[in-house]
Amino acid sequence: MKLKGTKVALLIEDDYQEMEAWYPVYRLQEEGATVVVVGSGTKSTYHSKLGYPMDADKSADEVNVDEFDAVIVPGGFAPDHMRLHKSMVDLVRGAYESGKLTAAICHGGWMLVSAGAVRGRKATGYLPIRDDVVNAGGEWVDAEVVCDGNVITARTPVDLPAFAREIVGYLERVSVVSKV
Repeated sequence: MKLKGTKVALLIEDDYQEMEAWYPVYRLQEEGATVVVVGSGTKSTYHSKLGYPMDADKSADEVNVDEFDAVIVPGGFAPDHMRLHKSMVDLVRGAYESGKLTAAICHGGWMLVSAGAVRGRKATGYLPIRDDVVNAGGEWVDAEVVCDGNVITARTPVDLPAFAREIVGYLERVSVVSKV
C-alpha cells in the first residue's frame, strides 16, 4: 500500500480507450491510492470506443484541484471531447501549474496541449498528436514513456506498464517527501 492517502483524478469522457482508463485505475488502487473518476458532467456513465461503461464519481465542476495529488488523462477520442469543457481543462491546468503530477497517454496529450502543460516540456503520445504537441511548444520524444518534471506521458496501450510504473514511482517519491 505504497500510495495510501494519495488521491488521483482520472478524467473520463465518451470514446475513451478501455485499457488506458481501467489499467491506471486498478494499478493505483492496488497500491492503495484513491482514484476519483471525474467526468465532464454531461452524464454519469461514459462509454469507451468499444462500448464499455465507466461511471463518473464526480463532474469536473464538483471538484477542486486541491483535492488531488495527480490528474491522469486516458486516450482514445475522449480527450477531444474533454477539451470542450472548460472545467476539465482548468483541472488539468491547475494540477500542472501547482506542480502536481499531470499524466496523459495516447490522445490524452491533447488535454495537456489545451491546458498549456507541454510548453517547454518533453512529451510523447500517439503519433498523430505529435504536431499538436510541437505547435504547443513541446518537444516530441518517441519513447514508451517520457517524464519531464511533473508531466508524465506515454504513447499507446502497449506502453501502459511503463506509464503506470512511472506514475506509481512519482507518487511514491512525492508521498515520501511530504511525510518527511
